Amino acid sequence: MTPSENPPHDRTRMVSWEDPALTAAAAAEMSGLDFIRAMASGEVSSPPIARLMGFHVSEVSEGRVVFTVEPGEHHYNPIGAVHGGLACALFDSAMGCAVHTALPAGTGYTTLELKVNFLRPMTSRTGEVHCEGKTIHVGRTTATAEARLTNGEGKLFGHATTTCMVFPGGRIISVGEGPSR
Repeated sequence: MTPSENPPHDRTRMVSWEDPALTAAAAAEMSGLDFIRAMASGEVSSPPIARLMGFHVSEVSEGRVVFTVEPGEHHYNPIGAVHGGLACALFDSAMGCAVHTALPAGTGYTTLELKVNFLRPMTSRTGEVHCEGKTIHVGRTTATAEARLTNGEGKLFGHATTTCMVFPGGRIISVGEGPSR
């Protein structure tokens, strides 16, 4: 059997999402804290990446956001463990959203740098994990944050730090616009 053939025991995962332009438009009009709270409550749609990877905001306060996911086989890498990209996406989301909670309406931001330390592997038997992001510093043009990834028993799976660029009164990119060349 070649790798392109599908054996009869293949698993399937269906993903759907709303127009991300609507979420981006809401983000531009609300304070960061109000926006992340609206996303956590379902008033504003989650971004497509959260739907794709199966994580969601479970806690929000100013300077702090927690994302939750239950790792599954659909997150696996070729050696039978959860791909580190899931942890990276959780870290980037939790830290970026923590920064966002400290920003006023109309202020944009983006990740400039991300440093991740993986401490132990996750599998489909790990159970639900929580990624808590907290701001360290939020300034006029840069912000820093840290995050910890733990399971329900408090076991640490990794930790990370980030530096974000802050764009007062500006936007980064419009959905569907793509990068300029």
